[in-house]
Amino acid sequence: MSENPTQPTGIDAPTTQPAAASPTGSPTAQEPLVVMRDVNVEFTSSTGTVHAVRDVNLTIYPGQSVAIVGESGSGKSTTAMALIGLLPGTGKVTSGSIKFQGQEIAGADERTMVKLRGAEIGLVPQDPMSNLNPVWRIGTQIAESLRANNIDTSGNTDAAVAELLGHAGLPDAKRRAKQYPHEFSGGMRQRALIAMGLAAKPSLLIADEPTSALDVTVQKQILDHLGDLTKELGTAVLFITHDLGLAAERAEHLIVMHRGRIVESGPSLEILRDPQHPYTKRLVQAAPSLASARITTALREGKTTEDVFTHHDGLDSREDVIRVEHLTKQFPIRGAKGAKSQVTAVDDVSFSLVQGTTLALVGESGSGKSTVANMVLNLLEPTSGNIFYKGTDLTTLGREELFAMRRNLQVVFQNPYGSLDPMYSIYRCIEEPLAVHRIGNKKSRQTRVAELLDMVAMPRSAMRRYPNELSGGQRQRIAIARALALNPEVLVLDEAVSALDVLVQHQILQLLAELQDELDLSYLFITHDLAVVRQTADEVIVMQQGKLVERGTTAELFDHPQQEYTANLINSVPGLGIDLWSADSSV
Repeated sequence: MSENPTQPTGIDAPTTQPAAASPTGSPTAQEPLVVMRDVNVEFTSSTGTVHAVRDVNLTIYPGQSVAIVGESGSGKSTTAMALIGLLPGTGKVTSGSIKFQGQEIAGADERTMVKLRGAEIGLVPQDPMSNLNPVWRIGTQIAESLRANNIDTSGNTDAAVAELLGHAGLPDAKRRAKQYPHEFSGGMRQRALIAMGLAAKPSLLIADEPTSALDVTVQKQILDHLGDLTKELGTAVLFITHDLGLAAERAEHLIVMHRGRIVESGPSLEILRDPQHPYTKRLVQAAPSLASARITTALREGKTTEDVFTHHDGLDSREDVIRVEHLTKQFPIRGAKGAKSQVTAVDDVSFSLVQGTTLALVGESGSGKSTVANMVLNLLEPTSGNIFYKGTDLTTLGREELFAMRRNLQVVFQNPYGSLDPMYSIYRCIEEPLAVHRIGNKKSRQTRVAELLDMVAMPRSAMRRYPNELSGGQRQRIAIARALALNPEVLVLDEAVSALDVLVQHQILQLLAELQDELDLSYLFITHDLAVVRQTADEVIVMQQGKLVERGTTAELFDHPQQEYTANLINSVPGLGIDLWSADSSV
């Protein structure tokens, strides 16, 4: 990168770049691969002009790995799309220069950009399911990318496709090429997109949140493999991400964007250890993976777990609010017969949630953790086993008794955009549970909604607005307010912060901690993010393929995991191995 290393914000005019590392690691003087100077991007909307990117300067050298970080709306993806000429809608580069391999491409015609895309600049988009055609076989789609980039397959396209898929880490590539996207897991689909992005051996690969939808262990496998492939090919990589831990671990150089501007730029570890801009400091402070890294570093330096953990003490002296005994859930497989006619999603799971504490249920996708949560909430009926709420067996209750019991058990779902009715005002969204349970009159319910908005730090004026007028973090606050309307004792948080930007995620986690202390709430936290677990949970249960494989306090589990599976989950947290001990004391 060519931003001035002596200038903390890295946004001034370019200065001389030291010799960049070649793909083999030896310093060599190289010409820049990408040079963006004073680039501005604007979008035209019905309400006027939106300045999405302002005066951006960046340089990428051959073989270099660079990450742009920032929250949603910061301009990081827009910057990358301006480089590849794929700005959506009315977006256009209004001023500035973009040079690729010395060629000016700002304002280039579509024919020029088509020649560059794929062949010289590859792209791995964020969501693999929406970026693969669901009615085309995987092999057909990769063959199409080979043809589009004029890659010679010597008449044997099937073999070339299988070779690419194999190179991307997919076993049994010939058979996999004949399958459809829905037959692939998320990690497999992402590998297919990486194969397509690297098919033409481009000079630059743009990876736009390439693993944000994946489990932490799959994420690590994908990024490890991507790193190996790009190093082998000498490809430069531009990561677009909001995960500072991932950025620091995978990129040599870090660019921090905020409200369309670059506010800080420099070597990754230097920025993480000594951030200069207030926004960067907030990002570093809020990132769960870096908080986990700070804990690890502190423990390595001789501090005790009591020094760095702030979880509840005296768990043994508290009563169980939820107790699950030998819970099993089987689902029928359509068309199958005999012993293979059912799949066991949850297999003989037992645990308890202590009053006023947080119990985290962790594991990869398909481990059964969400199925357990749905049975605790009585949204699924167990095949066998029992669920007790304060000694009452929920599996024996009738319909009316269960309806009354639901007041004590509420849920906050993962997607803040899908969990609120878009046709309801915010007032009606929060008031609905009160009306359904016939609590109070209209005036008392208005008072209660106002109290709940205060509780989640939202202005009372928000009750007149609609979900589409709120940000993701604001919607999640409303979802929490709605869940608290009936004064529950237990909240089931099903990936409740995983869809949020790191700063918003941090705010929601702080809010949940404050509400727990104030209201003595008990949380059943369903997540695959062990970095968040380390910050928030008192106890942890690890699930694998429907079985409970390990449990313990958070400190015990992270300090001394007993199962290799648990150790792999912990070691896969991005940025966990970064030594932040020399960081500024404010971080």
